Amino acid sequence: MVMDLNKCIGCQTCTMACKRLWTRDEGMEYMWWNTVNTMPGRGTPRDWEQMGGGFADGQPRPGRLPTRRDFGEAWDFNHDEVFFGGQGDKVHLQVKGEAPDWGPNWDEDQGAGEYPNAYYFYLPRICNHCTHPACLEACPRQAIVKREEDGIVLIDEDRCRGYRFCMEACPYKKIYFNHQKKVSQKCIFCFPRIDQGVATACARQCPGRVRFVGYRDDQSAPIWKLVDQWKVALPLHPEFGTEPNVFYVPPIAPPRLDADGNVDESKPRIPDEYLVSLFGPDVLRALEVLKGEMAKTRAGGRSELMDLLIGHKWKDMFGGFDRDPASIEWEKGA
Repeated sequence: MVMDLNKCIGCQTCTMACKRLWTRDEGMEYMWWNTVNTMPGRGTPRDWEQMGGGFADGQPRPGRLPTRRDFGEAWDFNHDEVFFGGQGDKVHLQVKGEAPDWGPNWDEDQGAGEYPNAYYFYLPRICNHCTHPACLEACPRQAIVKREEDGIVLIDEDRCRGYRFCMEACPYKKIYFNHQKKVSQKCIFCFPRIDQGVATACARQCPGRVRFVGYRDDQSAPIWKLVDQWKVALPLHPEFGTEPNVFYVPPIAPPRLDADGNVDESKPRIPDEYLVSLFGPDVLRALEVLKGEMAKTRAGGRSELMDLLIGHKWKDMFGGFDRDPASIEWEKGA
């Protein structure tokens, strides 16, 4: 998958599409297999980028087990009291029980920088279905498998015993623990849909046409063109050593303003060093390519890259996984 961060508006439609489809069962209340966080920010689970895991110099790197509090609990509200208690405006909607101190979007839209040059962007995240998955190597039960046909990483819940070594090992902290079923669970890249030629729910429901789906080695499809031909789509935190298969087109913010309110293009609004910390040093070249192609179109020229990123034809973004799910008679458990 490739996600164009210049098109994400943080609407969370992808998040809700995933939630409605996959994480509504018992024990999954706090799970959000798809998240969209504001960056710079502490993310979900809180401070996940400092929790370790993955590999360093080819060797496993120790990781910390995120707690439910780090992810943020599913809050329970006083709906009955407000809507059926008969107290009118004497009560208002509030969280029941202990006041929460974190949630999946606790620091939404805060970002960084000072007015008038503050900045932020949205970062959607799912399991990266890594080529070298640390979770798979950490599992002593061989309960995690990587499908040979498409590379999707799955957890066999019948084999899982809830040791949670996978959660410690994953440097992206995109594995959750179901405290009711006592098993680990995570994004399955909508494999029942993929098997039927249907793109993932998060991709199909995205109103911003942020997400591209397809095989990395299909040279006729967008993924190969963005990652390998144009090299403008990069993995998040490549230094984690797991070779993620989710890539990002880095964000370009509006120009800075000087003290007189004039455009100041002497340096970018989003500091280069911050983007390098997320996507590695190749992000600087990717930004130059993107800016060059944008300038070409503004001058009246054509750009194959810009046409590709705009996504004029929605189905062309799905690398052949463009079948209408409504045309399929789905079977439970398929």
